[in-house]
Amino acid sequence: MSFSLLALVVLVGLLGPVLVGRSSWHLPVVVGELLGGILIGASGLRLIDAGEPTFTALANIGFALTMFVVGSHIPVRDQAVRSALGRGAVGAVLAAVVAVAAGLAIAALFGTGHPALYAVLIASSSAALVLPIAAAIGLTGPSSLQLVAQVAIADTLCIVALPLAIDPANSAPAALGALAVMGIAVLAFFGLLALDRLGLRQRGHKLSERRKFALELRISLLLLFALAGLAQLTHVSIMLAGFALGLVVAAIGEPRRLARQLFAVTDGFFGPLFFVWLGASIQLSHLAAHPLMILLGVCLGAAAIVAHLAVRLVGQPLLLGVMAAGQLGVPVAAATLGTQLHLLRPGEDAALLLGALVTVAATTVAGSLRARRTAGPTDSARPGVPAE
Repeated sequence: MSFSLLALVVLVGLLGPVLVGRSSWHLPVVVGELLGGILIGASGLRLIDAGEPTFTALANIGFALTMFVVGSHIPVRDQAVRSALGRGAVGAVLAAVVAVAAGLAIAALFGTGHPALYAVLIASSSAALVLPIAAAIGLTGPSSLQLVAQVAIADTLCIVALPLAIDPANSAPAALGALAVMGIAVLAFFGLLALDRLGLRQRGHKLSERRKFALELRISLLLLFALAGLAQLTHVSIMLAGFALGLVVAAIGEPRRLARQLFAVTDGFFGPLFFVWLGASIQLSHLAAHPLMILLGVCLGAAAIVAHLAVRLVGQPLLLGVMAAGQLGVPVAAATLGTQLHLLRPGEDAALLLGALVTVAATTVAGSLRARRTAGPTDSARPGVPAE
């Protein structure tokens, strides 16, 4: 991959901030980045090949970092969020119950034989998508905390469940791989906790700050890449590795300096590159060649929205229910794994991504409508990220 193509990727990635600049639209920055990728990729001008090995490797780094940052900003240490975990869990369970029924119905209707996969997709929520929108429109109060808790729970469980659902025949190795990744993450938590109690973490922080070593960033990247390598070795999505390590950092307590460094590395380059790559990899021509897959994608997206409206039973506003339906990482991982393992029908990978785009559009609209009723900041930074 040449520097000129990298410059092109960075250029079209700027479409995200350009669209977000219109604060009254309340759009998440990833929408513009996805559109930029579609413009120059397989469905547009074909100026860049999403299958190019270097581009794919950089995108995988961006995916892992994005999920790491999202996990690190889940407020697991916030007592108010902990108190909302119960209602959030109930909301996630209600959505999952509807998702199972919808997954069975859609799989039977289209004859694809993937009811478990569809159920996981429909039940999933994307912290990477929903939480930035919630932060941008200034959501506060019990409903906001319930939304954060529900999205975090659904995202975590669906990330773990995806490898089992997409390839049931090899569910045992996938389960062992997921357990291995989570087990190493737990060991990392206790290791970092021990260093913190011994005062070594604070001494390293001061040394790094004084000598400009960026030790915390280097160690974080070392742990992330090692965990992602384990995930790849065991055929588990690197999304699980990034998110699990992010939760570890959130539970220990992320230093502001590390947060700023991760913000610069991820949001400045690797994150936008991943979303541009994702847009470039979407082949809308596959949908044109298989029109039934268009209907499948629309049904999956609509089912996800309907399933998450079930949270109204626990008092959550309908607009926040629609926002919780926003999904991104799980469908991306499903399309990627399904394609690599040759488990999907022709055009089905594009249908999964189309369903995700339907929920992205619905979440964006719901967030915009909610923002019109909520007085709050219009800054579109990701949640928990220090200002530049």
